[in-house]
Amino acid sequence: MADFDLIVIGAGPGGYVAAIRGAQLGMKVACVEKEKTLGGTCLNIGCIPSKALLNSSEKFIEISNHADEHGISIGKVDLDLSKLMQRKNKIVKQLTSGIGFLFKKNKITHLQGSASFVDKKTIKVASGEGDKNYSATNFIIATGSSSIAIDTIPVDEKQIVTSTGALALEEVPQSLLVIGGGYIGLEMGSVWSRLGSKVTVVEALDRIVPTMDEEIAKEFMKSLKKQGLEFKLSHKVISTKAGKSGVEVSMESSDKKQISEKYDVVLMSVGRKPNTEGLNLEGVGIKLNEKKAVEINNQFKTNIENIFAIGDVVPGPMLAHKAEEEGVACVEFISGQKPHINYDIIPAIVYTNPEVASVGKTESQLKEAKIDYKVGKFPFMANGRALTTSSTEGFVKILADTKTDTILGAHIIGHDAGQLIAEIVTTMEFGGSSEDIARICHAHPTTSEAVKEAAMNIEGRAIHI
Repeated sequence: MADFDLIVIGAGPGGYVAAIRGAQLGMKVACVEKEKTLGGTCLNIGCIPSKALLNSSEKFIEISNHADEHGISIGKVDLDLSKLMQRKNKIVKQLTSGIGFLFKKNKITHLQGSASFVDKKTIKVASGEGDKNYSATNFIIATGSSSIAIDTIPVDEKQIVTSTGALALEEVPQSLLVIGGGYIGLEMGSVWSRLGSKVTVVEALDRIVPTMDEEIAKEFMKSLKKQGLEFKLSHKVISTKAGKSGVEVSMESSDKKQISEKYDVVLMSVGRKPNTEGLNLEGVGIKLNEKKAVEINNQFKTNIENIFAIGDVVPGPMLAHKAEEEGVACVEFISGQKPHINYDIIPAIVYTNPEVASVGKTESQLKEAKIDYKVGKFPFMANGRALTTSSTEGFVKILADTKTDTILGAHIIGHDAGQLIAEIVTTMEFGGSSEDIARICHAHPTTSEAVKEAAMNIEGRAIHI
């Protein structure tokens, strides 16, 4: 008889949620985590600490630069970076400890150590207390992802850092180079720019956030430039050399011109890769794709009958909320239920200021698919609540099918965009139209009225523009 009904490998957002759902469904569950704290990258060195720093740095800028317009007079504003970091660490500890409480509440066995498959029914957990084997009826691989490394850019997490090091800098660097114009790099670049760094973003493509709607991306970059960030588009970093006086960075433009510049700190943010090494997946015959992600079917099952995989370790967007949904759905499939995840309606958010949120198709994707669509937009500058909170930057953009009015995509740039997108996600999940949102009574004054007006503007009947 197996030791457990289910063993989940990895205690990040996908793994710990899967473990809890399994326990709720009556399974005897264990969750293996190689780190000493639960929560994975997201809670420890990703989503949560980065949002804590974004919030603190946003307050610093608000007090420093915008108090006067509210009639508030203050003296010199000082930054205590160590105290700011202590707040971040406190939040992380509170949330990771909370997962431990939930494990105890749901009678989940926490196995601390590194897991690897012995065979299809058994894993070995290696820890400081020695190695021990555990058997299970089913396994879920939820080992997440890690920053992509480049040989010519050796990371030391001091001068050349990944997001992990960028979350723990002990002083504000005078200059920071962010390699990569994606979500993570722009968020961390924003944090240190607000706190006083001169931030430059280098991107190999001719635009930032390449998966984002092009109009929104242009507006986003314009906003970040106003905040002081500089951009070197169509440039790639050839090599770096760290020294006592900083990091010497060699770059090459798309027309092969080479430049060399020096920065105090360099942030490597060129994407993430699935964590499939060290699990002995090939040893038990689990198939991986060319990017070393675990191949699965539409029920998260690998080519091995009783081994499943979810989250960043499988193909698809590397998002914590996607991993959570997959964790729940995977366990429900194992228990014989028939859950469903609509992968076309998974929101994505950049937590800068302004925030950027999107769901569904972009204009370029609709054009490529030859789908006729209408566009409805509404600026926050014309929204009463945005004016009263000095958050007038940006707009709401909704894309709807010309014939059916079904919402095909939505893109928001503005304060609290990540919250506002939820209404549109819900409407899309139920197959709703722009008319549905336009006919819903939205409270006044709220920024959600901008969503309503953008929906109304699909047919050119927005009231306040």
